[in-house]
Amino acid sequence: MSIAPDIPYLSEETLAGLGITTADVIDSIEALIRGSAEGTVWSAPKAVILPPDGRYMMAALAAMDKPSLLAVKTVVLNPRNSDRGLPQINGLVTMLDSETGLPVAIADGNWITAVRTAGLSAVAAKHMANPDAAVAAFIGCGVQAASHLRAFAGMFPLRKVKLFGRGQANIDGMCKLAEELGLSSEICGTGNEAMADADLIVTSVTYSTEFVPFLDAGGLAPGCFATGTDIAAPWIKESFSAFDRLAIDDLDQEAALPNKLADPKHVTGDLSGLILGKFKGREKASDRTAFIFRGHALGDLALAALAFRKYSEA
Repeated sequence: MSIAPDIPYLSEETLAGLGITTADVIDSIEALIRGSAEGTVWSAPKAVILPPDGRYMMAALAAMDKPSLLAVKTVVLNPRNSDRGLPQINGLVTMLDSETGLPVAIADGNWITAVRTAGLSAVAAKHMANPDAAVAAFIGCGVQAASHLRAFAGMFPLRKVKLFGRGQANIDGMCKLAEELGLSSEICGTGNEAMADADLIVTSVTYSTEFVPFLDAGGLAPGCFATGTDIAAPWIKESFSAFDRLAIDDLDQEAALPNKLADPKHVTGDLSGLILGKFKGREKASDRTAFIFRGHALGDLALAALAFRKYSEA
């Protein structure tokens, strides 16, 4: 096999400098989800390995032919990385030509994951959140919280953020980001206190096999929208009956996995059904709505394709 010697590596710095906006990400994700419904874009359920020492290993695969691109994202989450001075989550995205199988590019998986995850939440929020949302609560204040705050600040007339997290450095970072965005911030003593009067809620608590749920959806304000990037780990699942609409990322993927994000009786539909208009994300302003997800391979492909196109054009 002949492989070009100059396969580009899109580093975090390179990707961050491409000028990709939240609107770009939303459009790209929605286009690929429509393509999946039409049979021109494909994805496989996530493959997961859970070693007994608490690590989480994952691979996601998706492909399309226009343009010809296949993306595989591989990720390792290891809580012990903090002791090494490393991010807990690290990964890589490998891109191949979906026709020939030849390598096209390699991209930093951490940036792709952060931006595509916020992008998936942004797609759901576009259809499920109240457009006048002003207060956002963040349960977990790490990379995903910052990525979501940047995305939501460009979509909604936010004026305040409420924060609950474990690491003081991360909390301070979120306060600083809020200030840069012209928003006030409030540090809360519990997650439920942070969520109490919020219009938008983002949970991004680090995965742990010994996690004890502590968030109660029953105490949420009417009209709120919640998004859970953490496979809904911090949520008390029985409280999901409080949501008028609950969407997940992919019904087919969910059916193939043993540990469910939510009791199926609480699930209204998935991201595809939301975008294709199979159900309404919100019937009335007072509805409590939510989007919880594992991570959609189409989101990784959408962002990888978008990034590679902008990189090539530049």
